[in-house]
Amino acid sequence: MKAVRHSMRSHVAVALAVVFTATHFAAAAPRALPAGQLPNDARLAPPKDLNGYFPFTPPKSKEAWPERAAFVQRQMKVALGLWPMPTKTPLNAVIHGKTDKGEYTVEKVYFESAPGFFVTGNLYRPKGKTGKVPAVLFAHGHWKDARLSEGTEDAVRKEISIGAERFEEGGRSIFQSMCVQLARMGCVVWQWDMMSDSDAVQLSALTVHRFAKQRPDMAKTENWELYSAQAEANLQSIMGLQTLNAIRSLDFVLGLPEVDPARIAVTGASGGGTQTMILAGVDPRITLSFPAVMVSTAMQGGCTCENASLLRVNTGNIEFAALAAPRPQGMTTANDWTREMVTKGFPELVAHYKTLGAPNNVMLHRGEHFQHNYNAVARSGFYTWVNQHFKLGFKAPVVERDYQRLTRDQLTVWDSSHPAPKADDIEFERKLLRWWRDDAEKQLQASAASVDSFRQLAGNGVEAVLGRTFANAGKVAWELKNKADRGNFVEMTGLLRNETHGEELPVAWLYPKKWNGRAVVWLDDSGKAALFNADGSVKPEVKSLVDSGATVLGADLLFQGEFTKDGQPVKQNRVVANPREFAGYTYGYNHALFAQRAHDVLTLVKYLRSYESNPNHPAPKSVDVAGFGGTGPIVAAARAVARGAIDRAAVETAGFRFGKLTDYRDVNFLPGGAKYGDVPGLLALNAPGKLWVGGETAPALAAKVYAVANAGNALTAAAKADRAAAAKWLLAQ
Repeated sequence: MKAVRHSMRSHVAVALAVVFTATHFAAAAPRALPAGQLPNDARLAPPKDLNGYFPFTPPKSKEAWPERAAFVQRQMKVALGLWPMPTKTPLNAVIHGKTDKGEYTVEKVYFESAPGFFVTGNLYRPKGKTGKVPAVLFAHGHWKDARLSEGTEDAVRKEISIGAERFEEGGRSIFQSMCVQLARMGCVVWQWDMMSDSDAVQLSALTVHRFAKQRPDMAKTENWELYSAQAEANLQSIMGLQTLNAIRSLDFVLGLPEVDPARIAVTGASGGGTQTMILAGVDPRITLSFPAVMVSTAMQGGCTCENASLLRVNTGNIEFAALAAPRPQGMTTANDWTREMVTKGFPELVAHYKTLGAPNNVMLHRGEHFQHNYNAVARSGFYTWVNQHFKLGFKAPVVERDYQRLTRDQLTVWDSSHPAPKADDIEFERKLLRWWRDDAEKQLQASAASVDSFRQLAGNGVEAVLGRTFANAGKVAWELKNKADRGNFVEMTGLLRNETHGEELPVAWLYPKKWNGRAVVWLDDSGKAALFNADGSVKPEVKSLVDSGATVLGADLLFQGEFTKDGQPVKQNRVVANPREFAGYTYGYNHALFAQRAHDVLTLVKYLRSYESNPNHPAPKSVDVAGFGGTGPIVAAARAVARGAIDRAAVETAGFRFGKLTDYRDVNFLPGGAKYGDVPGLLALNAPGKLWVGGETAPALAAKVYAVANAGNALTAAAKADRAAAAKWLLAQ
């Protein structure tokens, strides 16, 4: 049927011209689509995984980029558990065991990125330099004991034979080779350990890189561990900790008196390339970046240490790299997932840099004939890039000289005078996550002293958790499917199409013939059936609203009503095919169902509010939303980001808390759901708007923020969840 778009008034005019028989009332919830036909909704496709396609569309103008960049940076920080940034406690850095190599020195270092959480590595410093010198942070990837390792004689000779390495001595440690050459060029170099690698022993390799199975003892709401539902609800991940270590590494380097803060570079390959692009993307103190064999429109990083819930939803590694612009950035390719960068991804980055006025600040060093590594040829590309942009004065291209490697004992941080912390310490892991959670909660509570500061912290956080704001809710169109005269009102069914996001909602619409300008969206777990009794008559509380002159909408949110083939409610979130039971593999690329249903609420409200900009359509005087059962917290979340677009909200919470869920596949699970005050935080973000809460007394956080907003009277709480009472409250407002 050809789509026909009508205003609410024209719908009524057409409907009144038609006489309907009683057979129209046979179904409890009228359908918008033929039986068995699902909505044409992009979200019904299989969920995306890390091996999908992640293109980047450059901004059309220089002025268009800052807003998008800020949104992506905030999403990254939220996903990594760094919004708010954990309190920067003293580093308590220990530097010892200096080895003098003539042209440079090598020292052993450890410091605390968080209380009791040690970052370990080696500090290379040039000798004979005066004034401020540049610094390079070198992040390694998935090489076992990378900083302390050395290749075999046979392995390095093979690398030399194919042109990947130059020297039998130095070539046995690509990690020392990088640091030595940069120190010879006059740079301070900090090479630190990825968690579980070399001297970073507190968390096991199984935890950091190889986690695969949820364990029964992880299903708890106190003293939780990484990968648990609680860790995910609080946005605590290995990748977040790894990024915290990178940021604190930058703090450490900038605290060295000889370092020039205007010349700070970061580089790394594979997983180190991931750390490189993430650090450069979220921290503007990095002035040059060089992620090797990682930036790609294809595979985004396969390890648990490279993924986090929310991180790449509607974005990806190319856009992460774009965040570094217009700062100088180089990257390399290999015979891996980066092999197509020259035609997919890099041209868009070139266009992006050109738009920002820095076309010469981005470079692709091609190496598709090499395997996935950071070989001497690629390293030369980095040295030459640093030499050019930091104005070091060396002849280009810069190539390595051989050197004498240090032994494992000369590099390792721990010794009898500097004993290592306990290895594979599960109790420390729990303690660290407890500190992280308590620190965030303390900052949240402090922010609640001001509505503006609370919205800055919690409001912006929730926007990133939901992944959609009211401003980008989309363009929404209506298609009428059926209509019926029901006496003093007209019943219509049809589809609301969110054309921007490719989403489609079956909707039932009860439109009074004497409309008073009010619109009420009425939702529960049954979808648009929430409006009707089993015999097809309208439920009393809904009828009271219609009889008052308000138009009432019911809708099938995603996987409700017409979204299901058998009419049965879904029991859990869909997950990707990856056999490893890590939430980040699913929610790192896809919105949770809770968030998608909140998007549906925004779509409904956006359509109602879109009338305001069209003089040919009657604009609602007010838009209210009521949610019951599992949709109550969903409505609270949608209202938290829609703010004034929803005049009044009535929500049934029944004391639900994300922090009480113990399975990341739960139908109500939301990554980050507990991070910003849980459901009370969502309710608090409704301030100063009028809000009715059913099923619990007013939570302390919500009451506090409403009081600070001088809107205490706008918050009504009822211990009993009663839909009739909610309707009565709406009528009284």
